[in-house]
Amino acid sequence: MMSAPKRQLRRRLSDGEQVTGCLLRMPAEETVEMLGVAGFDFVLIDCEHGPADVTALRQHIALAQLHGMAPLVRVGLHEHQLILRALDQGAEGIVAPHIDTASDADELVDAVHYPPLGHRGFATYSRAGRFGTVSADEHHARSRQETLVIAMLESPEAAGNAGEILRRPGVDGCLIGTADLRASLDSGSLTFAEALALIRRQSWDAGSFRADLASSRTDAEKALDDGAQLVVYNLAHIMMDLFGTLRGS
Repeated sequence: MMSAPKRQLRRRLSDGEQVTGCLLRMPAEETVEMLGVAGFDFVLIDCEHGPADVTALRQHIALAQLHGMAPLVRVGLHEHQLILRALDQGAEGIVAPHIDTASDADELVDAVHYPPLGHRGFATYSRAGRFGTVSADEHHARSRQETLVIAMLESPEAAGNAGEILRRPGVDGCLIGTADLRASLDSGSLTFAEALALIRRQSWDAGSFRADLASSRTDAEKALDDGAQLVVYNLAHIMMDLFGTLRGS
């Protein structure tokens, strides 16, 4: 049975809701459905570290929406054409890696949004435009109001520029790429804890949405208590922990 559709994720966040979802790589059609049946608010489909086949991506997006779950897509570095195709197929938001400067943020906004905010190619006959059954004006307005744009901050440079990045018109929030951030810190720069605190403080000051990665329910509860509005469970990590537990290792 199809789940009742929920309000768009960006609108829910704007109303102060806290939401939870999972990061997963394709192909995982049945897992998408299981997450929807379990009641998660969103799924973040990883096309940066996983396959970026647009046909498979469309199927994952459609299945998520069938179960009332918002589909977000993480693209690869500078994959602006994939941004266009993911949004045309109905993705509710884009998560973009390695946004280090305000200029990077401007390029992201330019790829995600229609004019005048950006320069994304306009089409109403795609799945997002209900195959041409909505007017151009309605499609344009809904895209601006409902598309969620999350910048991944994952370097010392991004930590220093977080406030400027998150204040750019069209950028809604941030997800800290903890693995890349740790890897990019050297002995002469900020510690990981300092970089994390710096980004979080600037995110709060900018009034942007903060997304945190979590590998357990405890991690998620801590993040939500600390002010995160989105929690993204690292599904691969959780599954491997579970498999290890089941094997007794």
